[in-house]
Amino acid sequence: MSDSSTNLLIVQSSLHAKSTTAAMCRFVDSHAQSLGANVTYIDLREFDLPIFDPQTGRDTEGYKKLVGPVNDAHAFLLGTPDYHGGPSAGIKNFLDYFWTEFTGKLFGYVCASHEKGLTVMDALRTAVRQCYGWSLPYGVAAIEKTEVEPEGEIIDERVKNRLIMLSHDLVRYGKVLSDTRAEDIAHSDPTFLANLRS
Repeated sequence: MSDSSTNLLIVQSSLHAKSTTAAMCRFVDSHAQSLGANVTYIDLREFDLPIFDPQTGRDTEGYKKLVGPVNDAHAFLLGTPDYHGGPSAGIKNFLDYFWTEFTGKLFGYVCASHEKGLTVMDALRTAVRQCYGWSLPYGVAAIEKTEVEPEGEIIDERVKNRLIMLSHDLVRYGKVLSDTRAEDIAHSDPTFLANLRS
């Protein structure tokens, strides 16, 4: 992997067979790669990640497969449907496994929602903030059939353009924050990344 490339980890959490969330995640995957990013795509439908148990969770095979990509990531895209104004249990469970691994890294969000996904993405920002992560100040929401076809094509130009913007910002600012993070960890000044110093 090139030192100048952004490592983007995409985590998709919808269990729906024809998922609007997954369609948006795949679009960002493709566009981020076209911008030179190294993308790792995790679809939680295909991933055995038990409900987090703080006593045994880090001994599970699911965690052992995830921890490398999470540590290597400069930026994250979290994808979730809107369930009663909150994120899916799957994406919350993924977040429960990690804390310091997210510190100082950038997060973006996509959400399948008929209500713009605002409360969903606010909930994700709150969780990420508690891990000292940074969130982009916007996310992208889309509605099945009217903005994304059941087969996964993004048919609404506004949604498509926002996904392009999201891809660019994750790749660009994810690397900027990653470089700053590495400098701060190596430095001796009292920054909020000081707790990551060995």
